[in-house]
Amino acid sequence: MFALAGLLALTAVPETPASVLATNGTALLRALGAGLDGSGIVVAQPEASSDTNALNFQINPADGNVAQPVSRFVFTSALGTDTNHPNSVGVTSTHASQVASFFFGRVFGVATNITRVDNYDAVHFVQTFVAPTNPPAVGAPVVNQSFIFGALSVPDQQAVDLAYDFVAARDNVLFVSGAGNGGTVSAAATCYNGLGVAALGGSSSVGPTADNGRCKPDLTAPAPFTSFSTPQVAGAAALLLQAGLRGDGGSNTTAAADIRTLKALLLNGAVKPANWTNSASAPLDLRHGAGVVNVFNSWMQLAGGQHAAIEETTVPPLDPHPPGADPTNIPAWRGWDFATLNSATNADHVRHYYFALTNDLAGAEFTFTATLVWNRQTNQTAINDLDLYLYDVATSNLIAESISAPNNVEHLHVRQLPPGRYDLQVLKYGGPPEHGNLTETETYALAWEFFTMPLAITGTETNVTLRWPVYPDGFGLQGTTNLAAPASWTAITNTPAVVAATNTVTLPLTNGPQFFRLKRPMF
Repeated sequence: MFALAGLLALTAVPETPASVLATNGTALLRALGAGLDGSGIVVAQPEASSDTNALNFQINPADGNVAQPVSRFVFTSALGTDTNHPNSVGVTSTHASQVASFFFGRVFGVATNITRVDNYDAVHFVQTFVAPTNPPAVGAPVVNQSFIFGALSVPDQQAVDLAYDFVAARDNVLFVSGAGNGGTVSAAATCYNGLGVAALGGSSSVGPTADNGRCKPDLTAPAPFTSFSTPQVAGAAALLLQAGLRGDGGSNTTAAADIRTLKALLLNGAVKPANWTNSASAPLDLRHGAGVVNVFNSWMQLAGGQHAAIEETTVPPLDPHPPGADPTNIPAWRGWDFATLNSATNADHVRHYYFALTNDLAGAEFTFTATLVWNRQTNQTAINDLDLYLYDVATSNLIAESISAPNNVEHLHVRQLPPGRYDLQVLKYGGPPEHGNLTETETYALAWEFFTMPLAITGTETNVTLRWPVYPDGFGLQGTTNLAAPASWTAITNTPAVVAATNTVTLPLTNGPQFFRLKRPMF
């Protein structure tokens, strides 16, 4: 059996609720009345006990930062199951309660009204629901794991990954796991089909994975340690799952609730830190993944609706795949798709998503992000190779590509994209297995956004009013009195009023010149 090690626990939670909820997008989601709080969603929180005799893994529902009724909890260990607290199957863990406070707690939590929490001793959880050859279903679609496995050899890490990927793919369970607080990212954050989470501004492990150099972690969130960043991402997944099941993304609720869709949306809505970087062969930043989770941005992309590809073309294996001929465009500049792509031994297959970007503002440019996600299939040690491309249709020039063979995530992020018509391509390789054609069929999720961020200004004799859209979140207002280099910009800390999906800030006029801009990120 695999050895488990708990992530470092704190005796107090150091962040303020306002800063955490603002950074991860929960505050704006609530301010706009989205009505998302985790209602109807069952989650699981296995906890690594620091005392195998006492089994101290349990959340305290009465903890001031948790403040949930005990009727929502089921506590399980090798000693049995109980719905009361305290009980005889284990004892309270401070770490477990602190993790829960960021997951679903009333003060810090992202998903504050979940239906049920299955709280497990982590060793019992792994031995029962992960390690067996054909384990029983977990029973919760989102599982938070603020623990890491002990130091593993590469074969052992691969065995852990394979076990988690099997359960995730078979039962549509999203495992959200802490990357670790230093060194190389640890299992189970290394599994293909789950999410590995880093800590923004805190101690955090980095990628790539030790086995084959995959990009992990997938996301980050504000916290001093990954124990407390991880449940923010798990909470965001619960909210997106609730939104997808109630139809926020359209009538195909099964597709919206698939872990591939949730994962694609969470990654695509993330805000890039200032030092974020990637490349064609390494689609995610090795410290921050896709960036800092922002559930509001992810929800808005879900609400953009599902849109199928405009056309599909085939080319001989490894041949060029320029834009096709269909003149139709997808009308939504933010949205998602969930589809199955087939290939054959004699052809690569390409799905084309066309977008026509126009803007009435002279010189306006777009920011573009897209994320492609697929699973490692059950009982497979390898994955199909899918790639993601962006072409300029008018010139057939390649703008960006994400072509990482070991990853089951591809990610594009392009700034200063001029108006024009673009072809977002999903390619599945055909040909022999060495070309990445493991199986002829692969189901994928794709999320995208194109945006410009206008800043409007109006004035009176005494005040100046600035307005900008609430979507995408993560922008902050800055001001200066002199544009001469090097200009010194200062954050304007006035809290924007949100009216009709627009941020509004009113400031007093001064005797001298005033200049304003929007900047992202602000952390």
